Amino acid sequence: MSVELPLVAEPRERPLTVREVVEGAQRVLERAFPVLWVEGEISNFRAYPSGHWYFSLKDPSAQLRCVMWRGDAQRVPAEPEDGLKVFARGELTVSTKRGEIQLSVRELLATREGGFYALALERARAALEKEGLLDPARKRPLPSYPRAVGVVTSPEGAAWRDIVAVIARRWPGVELVLIGARVQGEEAPRDLCRALALANRFEALDVLIVGRGGGSQEDLWAFNDERVARAVAGCCVPTISAVGHETDTTLTDLVADVRAPTPSAAAEKAVPDRRELLRHLAALEGGLGAAAGRRVELGGARLRHAESRMATAVTRRVGYATRRLHQAALRMAAACVALHAARRGELERLAAALDALSPLKVLDRGYAVARDSAGRVLRRVADFPAGLRFRLRVADGEVRAQAEESA
Repeated sequence: MSVELPLVAEPRERPLTVREVVEGAQRVLERAFPVLWVEGEISNFRAYPSGHWYFSLKDPSAQLRCVMWRGDAQRVPAEPEDGLKVFARGELTVSTKRGEIQLSVRELLATREGGFYALALERARAALEKEGLLDPARKRPLPSYPRAVGVVTSPEGAAWRDIVAVIARRWPGVELVLIGARVQGEEAPRDLCRALALANRFEALDVLIVGRGGGSQEDLWAFNDERVARAVAGCCVPTISAVGHETDTTLTDLVADVRAPTPSAAAEKAVPDRRELLRHLAALEGGLGAAAGRRVELGGARLRHAESRMATAVTRRVGYATRRLHQAALRMAAACVALHAARRGELERLAAALDALSPLKVLDRGYAVARDSAGRVLRRVADFPAGLRFRLRVADGEVRAQAEESA
């Protein structure tokens, strides 16, 4: 006896479609785990241009696919990296296309101290340090007496009011320029960069304060943004960073030329204290007057000493000059006597020689000199024609004579 079996076995109940099975599993999971926290290690992390993140959470024995949509991913300060241990909060879903369970992550926290904020800060700091923007050698000194101070902060914040009050008390003559910007929230980094770029266009500014009041790490995070830190480092004038309270240190604190713990402290660093300066000037004036008095007294003493020394020197010089003049006069008198004696002897010698040559001496020896009426000397017989009247000069006078005839 033969039995014929049907070619296709039909189930006793209606079969479910794959979609119905997947959707049923999804409903069960969503009811069983509406929201849950999962601890695991990041692996296969991928960030897509759309802003969505895809990764897996794993432990030594299992792994779970995860997705984090752009709106949620934007709230995380830094992209996670493979190997980072995290806490993820989200809802379990079942992918209808792949039939896989995945966790739709709404919040992601790093298990390390400081979480993703510390990770983002560490990355940004390493990048800035590599470029030399944290080098103390590039810090610029603040001007001693600024004429215009710029302030980048929120116009509604307490930081602006504190800065205005401190500067009005310390240095009221300075010009304050407020460049308003949001200092908290997702748009704060972009707005701060805009304000800093605008500050660079004010050529009259001498110094720039960038800051806000204290707050949580999330509140201050805009000042840890790498874009904001670069904008502060690129300012044309010396900068003062005053973000948060004394225990908070941000990237802008590290790249700014001067770091102040609070906005009020930044204002004190930006301008001098008028009252302290006046006290200093008064002290300088008193010291200058006393120094001038001492200098005058010392100068008078030196002058009197110099006068005394000069009088002594003049007296010595006059005495020395008088002695030398007397000696010179004596030498001159002696020289004159000697010269007179020499000249007198010479004169007597010449007179004797002249006297020896004198015709009168010849006449004394018996000779006579005949001269005509014109005074010419008659030397020859021919000079005495008959009847010539002439004068005959003898030793003691003249004799008139007349020639009779020649012999």
